[in-house]
Amino acid sequence: MSDKTIRVERDGETPAIATVVLDNIDSHNAIALTMYRRIPEVFAELDADPAVKVVVLRGAGTRSFASGADISEFEEVRGNSDSAKAYNEHVAAAEHAVEGCTKPTIAMVHGYAIGGGCGLALACDIRFADERSRFGITPAKLGLVYSLESTKRLVDVVGPSRAKWILFSGQHVHAEEALRLGLIDELVPADDLEKHTYEFARLVTTRAQYSVRSSKRIVDLVLGGQTSDDEVTTGIRNSSFDTDDYAEGVRSFLEKRPPRFTWS
Repeated sequence: MSDKTIRVERDGETPAIATVVLDNIDSHNAIALTMYRRIPEVFAELDADPAVKVVVLRGAGTRSFASGADISEFEEVRGNSDSAKAYNEHVAAAEHAVEGCTKPTIAMVHGYAIGGGCGLALACDIRFADERSRFGITPAKLGLVYSLESTKRLVDVVGPSRAKWILFSGQHVHAEEALRLGLIDELVPADDLEKHTYEFARLVTTRAQYSVRSSKRIVDLVLGGQTSDDEVTTGIRNSSFDTDDYAEGVRSFLEKRPPRFTWS
């Protein structure tokens, strides 16, 4: 039997990459309430760890990223409006923790990313998926309503009309269509997905981390509706010129060698 847990793995080749594994493999990594509760703790720990530069989120094994919330426990943990309110707060906190991580996050999607699994994938910065992957958001099949924040993430990625199609129908979106819609950023053969994902993650660890994290922050501000620079964004940009990494980037370019960035 699966332990229904969240575990963290470190890449032996590149310890700066941390992998968060959704592990309920007997149920296609369905997300139990205990797992939702654990996600904010895990991401807070990784965000505070200066050794971590990139976080990969994946499901255990290669059959599923996550098949959704663990419906087998719904009668107990989501049986009425009061318990559902508490449950939904844990789901929102988990998605916020992933979305709010200051470090780049990559969802590596083998197989199914359905319901809450799709929600967690959408909370990541980037999504790589294999050719067998299937995406779906299925509240209309269960008589539920998706939250505004989760809906906004979907709309930001695919646009309003396609978001409505996905939500109204509850249908699965196959890999090629998911790529076309922007649900995923790269589609990779199943046997190559892990290699491709970690190659990209390692590339990101070699870049200037102040630039990477500041770019993430500014993109998030744009998604939040900001359209003009203010004191915060101007300060972020101007501060980059005072970092050792800026000096190293210029120096390494002039010396025609790879940069050795140190900011973390």
